[in-house]
Amino acid sequence: MLTSKMIKEAALAAGADMCGIAPMSRFDGAPDEMNPQFLFPEAKSCIGFVFRIPRGVQRGIEEGTQFYQYPSMAYGGINEIFAPAVLYQVGKVIEDAGYEAFVYRNTGARGVVSDMDGSPGNTLSPEEQIEVNENAKTSTAHHRSVQFTRPTREGNVAPDLQFQFRIAAVACGLGEIGWSKMLLTPEFGPLQRVAFIFTDAELEYDEMYSGKPLCRKCGACVRECPGGCIPAMNSGKTVSIKLEDKVIEWGDIDMWRCYAFYTHAGRYFNPFVPKEVWDKNENGDLDLMEGVTDIANEQEIMKVYTALQKYFPSWVGYNMAKCGGCIRACVSMLEKKGGCMEGRFEQPLRTQKAWKLDR
Repeated sequence: MLTSKMIKEAALAAGADMCGIAPMSRFDGAPDEMNPQFLFPEAKSCIGFVFRIPRGVQRGIEEGTQFYQYPSMAYGGINEIFAPAVLYQVGKVIEDAGYEAFVYRNTGARGVVSDMDGSPGNTLSPEEQIEVNENAKTSTAHHRSVQFTRPTREGNVAPDLQFQFRIAAVACGLGEIGWSKMLLTPEFGPLQRVAFIFTDAELEYDEMYSGKPLCRKCGACVRECPGGCIPAMNSGKTVSIKLEDKVIEWGDIDMWRCYAFYTHAGRYFNPFVPKEVWDKNENGDLDLMEGVTDIANEQEIMKVYTALQKYFPSWVGYNMAKCGGCIRACVSMLEKKGGCMEGRFEQPLRTQKAWKLDR
C-alpha cells in the first residue's frame, strides 16, 4: 500500500529537502486557466517538493563580484537537473504501486494568460511576432503567454496550463507567502525552488503552515528593491486569496517593472552597462529604468531589452540576476534575532552596507 511516509522517504532519499502533500480540493476556486485540477481530473493528491538554494550563490551578488552562480545553480541547476531527477525517482515509486504520477517540473513555459498580469490572448501582435521570428531567430520573444493556443475540447482549458507554484507550495504545508510574494519556509527562508507531482493515489495530507509568521513585515524588501516594484507595507496595495480557511496575502508587486529590474537592475546596480548608456538614454528606451516614466508594460520592457541586450550576459539560458535585492534583504533580516533563519550559519550573509554604484 502506497503511503505518504513512503513518498516522503523516497523524496528525501532522492535529494529533495522537504516534501508536503495536499488534497486536490485545496485548489477549489482557482481560476480555470491556472487550476491544476484540470491537468489530471482524477488526481486526488498534490505532492510538493522543496529544493534549497545554497545561500552562497547570493554571495557574489552581495559583494558585487560575481553574478553567474545564482541563475546557473539556483535556476538552471534546480529546474533542469536536480528537481527533475527527484520527480523521476519518486514518480517511479508511485507508479510501481499502481498509481499515476503526473510530474510537473518548473518549465518556464507559458499559459493562455500572462503570468505577469493575468491578461489573456496575444501579448505581442502577430506582426511583432513575425518580426521576431524572421529577424531575431536567436532570441526569445518576451511575451508572457502562449500566442495562439485553443482548448482541445469544450469545457476544457487551453494548453499549456500553468499554476501558481508558490500558492501550491503553501497548499502542501511547506511555508507561507511573504510580502514580496516570495515563498518562505521555516528551514530556508526565501531560498528554495519547488516542483510537484499530481497523483490519483489518496494519501495522508499535511496541514497548511500555522506556526509563527515567517515574514517579519519589516519592509526590507521594499527598501532594497532597486525598481520600487514592491509596494510599501502601509500602501493598502495587496493581493489576497483563500485556501480552505487560510487567508494568504502579499504585496501587489508591479510584475512588469520587476521583470525589467530583476534582469537589468538599473543605473546603480548593473555594472555591465556603461554609465554613458544610461546618461544618453537613446530614444528614451531606458525611461522605465531611469524613473522618467511610471508605466511598466510589455512595450516598455521590450525597449529596455532592445537597448541593453548587447550588455546582457545570459550564459545558461536563464536571465542573469543582476538584482536579487528583495531576496538578499529578506535573508539578512531573517538571520537577525527572532527570524526563522537565525543561527543557521556561523556568519551572516550581510557584513556591511549593501553596495551601490557611484554614478
